[in-house]
Amino acid sequence: MANRYKFTALLLACCAVVALFIGQGLTLDNYQFFLSRRIPKLLAIILAAVCISASSLVFQTITNNRILTPSILGFDSLYLLIQALLVVLWGTSSVVIAHPIINFLISCAVMTGLALTLFHFYFSRKGNDIFTLLLLGVVLGSVFSSCANFLIMLIDPNEFTTLQAMMFASFNNVNDTLVYWVSLPLVLCLWWLLRSAATLDVLWLGPDNATSLGVNGPKMVKRCMFIITVMVAISTALVGPVLFFGLITVSLTRQVFQWHQHKYLIIASGLLAVLLLVSGQWVVEKVLGFDTTISVIINFVGGTYFLYLLYKNKV
Repeated sequence: MANRYKFTALLLACCAVVALFIGQGLTLDNYQFFLSRRIPKLLAIILAAVCISASSLVFQTITNNRILTPSILGFDSLYLLIQALLVVLWGTSSVVIAHPIINFLISCAVMTGLALTLFHFYFSRKGNDIFTLLLLGVVLGSVFSSCANFLIMLIDPNEFTTLQAMMFASFNNVNDTLVYWVSLPLVLCLWWLLRSAATLDVLWLGPDNATSLGVNGPKMVKRCMFIITVMVAISTALVGPVLFFGLITVSLTRQVFQWHQHKYLIIASGLLAVLLLVSGQWVVEKVLGFDTTISVIINFVGGTYFLYLLYKNKV
C-alpha cells in the first residue's frame, strides 16, 4: 500500500513538473511558437530519460550488479570518437556534421553496428561470460577515449567549438523531425522490455536459479543486450552522452520502492528519470541561465552518488 502512495505522488510530481516546463511563460500571443519549441524538447527529454533508466535497470539485472550501467561498455567514448573523426575527415561545415539527421544516422549506425559485431563474435564462443564482456568494454572505452582525445588535438580551434558542444548532452538543439522519427523504435524496445518483465524477474535470481526455473539465460541475455544497445545508441546519438544518469534513477527507485517486479520498476524508474531530468533542465534554463549544461550536473551528482554506493556496500 505504501508503494502505491509513493507511486501516485511520483506520478503527480512528474505531471506537475512537465506542466510547469511547458506552461511557464505561455500567453495567447506566443503559445504557438513556444509549444512548437518546447514539445519536441520535452519529448526528447522523456525519451532519453525513459530509455536510459530502463536500459540501466535491465543491464543491472543481466549482470546481477546494482552499480553498473551500459556506460561501462564505452558508448559515450565511442560517440565522442565518431564525432571527432567526422570533424577531422570532413570538417564542421560538412553535411555529416551540419545536418542533424545524417549525423544521427551515422552515429547510431556505427555504435549499433560495432556493438552487435562485438556481441556476435563474443557470444559465439563457448565459455565466455558477461563479466569478461564488461571488462572488454572497459578496455575498449579507454581506447576510444584516448583516440578521441588524440583527434581533438589535431582539430582547428575554431572547429573544436562545434565539437565541444557535442561532448555534452543538450536538449536545446534537438531536431524536431528526428525526435518523432526515433519515438517508434524506442517505444517498441520499451514494450519488449515490459513484455519480458516476468522473465527478467526470474533472471534476477541468478543464472542457476533461472535455468532451474526454465529460463534460457544466455539467450535472454543476448536479446537484452541487443535491446539495450539499440536504446542506448539512439538516445546517445539523439541528445548526447548521459548514461551515468541511469545509475542515479535506478538506485533511487530501488530505495524508494520495495518492488521486485520489473514491470513496476521500469515504469517507476522512468517516471523518476523524467522528473529529475525535466527539473534539471528547468533549473539550467531558468535558474542558471544556460551557464552550464544538464550533463555537468548529472556527472557531478552521479559521481558523488556512485562513491556513496561504493562506500555503503563496503560498510
